[in-house]
Amino acid sequence: MKAFGSTRRGLLQAGAALTIPATVARAQGPARGGDPLRVGVMTDLSGPFAGAGSQPLFWGAEVAIELFNERGGVDGRPVQAITADSQSKADVAINEMERLLGQERLEVVTGIYSSAHAVPLSGRFEQARKMMWITSAIATAVLKDKNFRYVFRPTVHSDQYGEGSISAIADNAQAKLGIAPDKVKLGVIYEDGPYGTGVAAAIEANARQRNMPIVLKEAYSATAPDLSTLVTKLRRERPDIVLQVGYNPDITLFLRQAKSGGLRFKMLIGHGAGWSQIDRLSETFGQDVNYMCNVDPAATQMLDWSKLQPGVGDLAKTFMDRFQAKHKLSDPPTHASMGFNNTWIFLEHVLKPAVRKTGGMTADALREAALEVDVPTGGTIQGYGVKFAPPGNPMAGQNERSIAVVMQFENGKSKVVWPAALGQPVVMPLPASNAYAAR
Repeated sequence: MKAFGSTRRGLLQAGAALTIPATVARAQGPARGGDPLRVGVMTDLSGPFAGAGSQPLFWGAEVAIELFNERGGVDGRPVQAITADSQSKADVAINEMERLLGQERLEVVTGIYSSAHAVPLSGRFEQARKMMWITSAIATAVLKDKNFRYVFRPTVHSDQYGEGSISAIADNAQAKLGIAPDKVKLGVIYEDGPYGTGVAAAIEANARQRNMPIVLKEAYSATAPDLSTLVTKLRRERPDIVLQVGYNPDITLFLRQAKSGGLRFKMLIGHGAGWSQIDRLSETFGQDVNYMCNVDPAATQMLDWSKLQPGVGDLAKTFMDRFQAKHKLSDPPTHASMGFNNTWIFLEHVLKPAVRKTGGMTADALREAALEVDVPTGGTIQGYGVKFAPPGNPMAGQNERSIAVVMQFENGKSKVVWPAALGQPVVMPLPASNAYAAR
């Protein structure tokens, strides 16, 4: 049996083992002695979230687990992935969580792409006293003021997205647009789930701090069949910069209707999810998405590996070589790096020390190991460090050293343009040759 496959059948084979059949693993019970270490991996391998980043998130985790096992696992004990497809549906995610914790008797589940899933799941994991290790879902609301003890998120949170996009605009408005930052008109549109509303709230808060006017702020359903009314509202308000928070079908729909409806702007900035799938956007829109921007953690290939901590650049290269060979993507999306990086952090910095210390991998042992993680900046393939906010902190379980960057698209590739110290100069406004450029 295969644990991770490139086919849908392979991807959905819940309980498939990297090393031994799942039926045998269940009969053996909790890991001990030389048994494999059983870890849940739940992502959306079907439905709209698959194409908005969840599938490459899974593929990145696949490479991490394969590499970890090739390097000996934990003193010869391999990791066995027990996979689940939440199908882009919150109720399915909850059912799969119950299966993984109940039938499969797992102590930890990694993955979780969507914040709309993470919000209800997090409380259930906490109640069950099992570890939830979030590799993607970024809504601040998942953790803020919850004081969870068993939920950890090594990646960024939505407040950082708003800080990134607004800071990039403020830093470049006068020099690039010839407009004072407090005169740049913003239009904010976002999907109405926890992910969209969380990022939009952060955009609004950061804009307010800088006295930047928001001329339109409006939510929409990610499954809406028509966004032409929203396009009309934006045309009427004429924002200089449009900031969108969306998945994949909704981004595609908006861009198509914006183009046909004559909406023009000086810049468009996306915020993760579907906006990080530059390969898909380029396939659909070609040169039309050139020079648009996106906020997310950096994909590892965007960084100067020589500036990372010793050995991390070699790890990044190994990941890239394997991922590119397997999936034939010259510029893998950010979610691929997120899947590998955040899974690797768990395997190397949480699972390994917990097993070595206790001989097992109970959720309590994993939790204690997570709270002791202290990775400096530059210690991961995405450039950030790792230190989790402790219990009692308003963001308990959040990685306090995570970093979001602003990247810009050009010819199907992405480059970091903010912070300036990490990237290249931004092209702003959109060139006159761009189909969406304000004229």
